[in-house]
Amino acid sequence: MNLSGNTVLITGGATGIGFALAEALLKRGNRVIICGRREERLQRAKEMHPDLFIKVCDVADREDQRRLYEWATAEFPELNILVNNAGIQRDIDLTKGLEDILSGENEIRINLEGPIFLTALFMQQLLASKNPAIVNVSSGLVFRPMAEVPIYCATKIAMHMYTQLLRQQLEGRGVKVFEAVPPIVETELNLPGRKKRNITFRGIPADEFAAAVISGLEKDEFEIRYGMTKLQQE
Repeated sequence: MNLSGNTVLITGGATGIGFALAEALLKRGNRVIICGRREERLQRAKEMHPDLFIKVCDVADREDQRRLYEWATAEFPELNILVNNAGIQRDIDLTKGLEDILSGENEIRINLEGPIFLTALFMQQLLASKNPAIVNVSSGLVFRPMAEVPIYCATKIAMHMYTQLLRQQLEGRGVKVFEAVPPIVETELNLPGRKKRNITFRGIPADEFAAAVISGLEKDEFEIRYGMTKLQQE
């Protein structure tokens, strides 16, 4: 895949893997749009890289999804790459019934419904564009689930299957569908859970994983694994 001269939208692009991907793609001469829920983080990202375009958006909210689509396609009619990166992870004790599930943000809406509905909204835009691609960020927990984060694992397993089926449906239509499968990466993902389990290894640097993703995209490696995720079997 040609990774220069594209117009790329990255969800959850102000921090972590999303921001590292944004930096890497900017360096290759792409126009990069990032969105996220926290305006202050988006503004901080733009201060670091003035060429970034930013938009506040909650990918779990249907109206926000539609507003993002309408704004992005109007402002950037050449948009041709969608990176579904936004996600959250929560420790949930399923034996407590609804208590833990309802005590925080909805992982199903953010991690699974958000990418599915955004992809559907942007589908015709991508089909009509040059060098189009969809990149879904899943998790190494697809292959080795962890009981402490059951809903997160379930959403990422579902995204893994959705990505495979989306790729099959788009075969021959010109849109390339990639899955980036990160190992543990040093991000803000579920810091309370990591602390509770006394996990001292914070993960590999986000820019290291982003470099692996860029390399995989350039090679048309449709399931991009890195580090420990290369050793895991389905």
